[in-house]
Amino acid sequence: MAASAKTLSLEKPNPPAEDWKIVLPRRGKQKRQFRKTIESELQKPGQSWSPIDDQSDPESESKLMQKMLSYVQKLESSQFYQTFIDQIQSHEMSDHLHRVSGSEEKLQMVIYGIGSIESYEPPRLQLSLAILMKRKFTWIGEVEVFDPVLSLTESKVLSALGCSVLSFNEQGRRQALKPTLFFMPHCEAGLYDNLLQANWEVNMLNQIVLFGNSFEAYEQFLSVCKDPIREERQRHIMAIRRFTKEFAINATSDDYFQAFHSSSWHFFHISHDEDLQNC
Repeated sequence: MAASAKTLSLEKPNPPAEDWKIVLPRRGKQKRQFRKTIESELQKPGQSWSPIDDQSDPESESKLMQKMLSYVQKLESSQFYQTFIDQIQSHEMSDHLHRVSGSEEKLQMVIYGIGSIESYEPPRLQLSLAILMKRKFTWIGEVEVFDPVLSLTESKVLSALGCSVLSFNEQGRRQALKPTLFFMPHCEAGLYDNLLQANWEVNMLNQIVLFGNSFEAYEQFLSVCKDPIREERQRHIMAIRRFTKEFAINATSDDYFQAFHSSSWHFFHISHDEDLQNC
């Protein structure tokens, strides 16, 4: 597909050291968190990737699979999930989804930054939601997953659940050359900014559906807490705000608040005659 000649002019790329820094204070043990930070800093954009551990066993895989299936079942029977599905099927959000998909029958789903489903509950709930969406909606196509902290056991379970685990680290820079749903709950702001930067053309931005942290919340935070470093690292998020339609999800339930609080759907609608150079 031909890309638009109009681009949003932002001069410098993001510093590589900030590309995949995962901050997970809610997800558990200090030792595991340290491992996550070190692994992510070692990864380079486009670098071939494989799990840091090279061993897995059928018993561990079976236990994790049963745990995941239990979480999927629990989430599917919850009021939170029903409210989530009702929102997607609402007239307004359906209109935005149809505009993004255009003539395509399916949207590919790319999951970034899911975290360790073996060690923490929020990643298990987040992955369960993605799996249930895939089951529910025929317009969701292939599901691809990447997080540099995934273990071999987790990778095998993800594959068994119907997901393809990427073998290289895209640093969130996948270009939306076709309509794409990016599922990125509770990722670092820099990862969202990487995604926007890689798609900083009208045609590609208009083909993105993004589920992740609220961009409105980022804007509100920066309006109160002036921080030039944060502003620089989130400049694409701030520049795209005026072209963004955001649908906040209802995550007030105690069982699901930690996994989904402050999460929103984001759609970008930019006219081809818009003077984007002024963003």
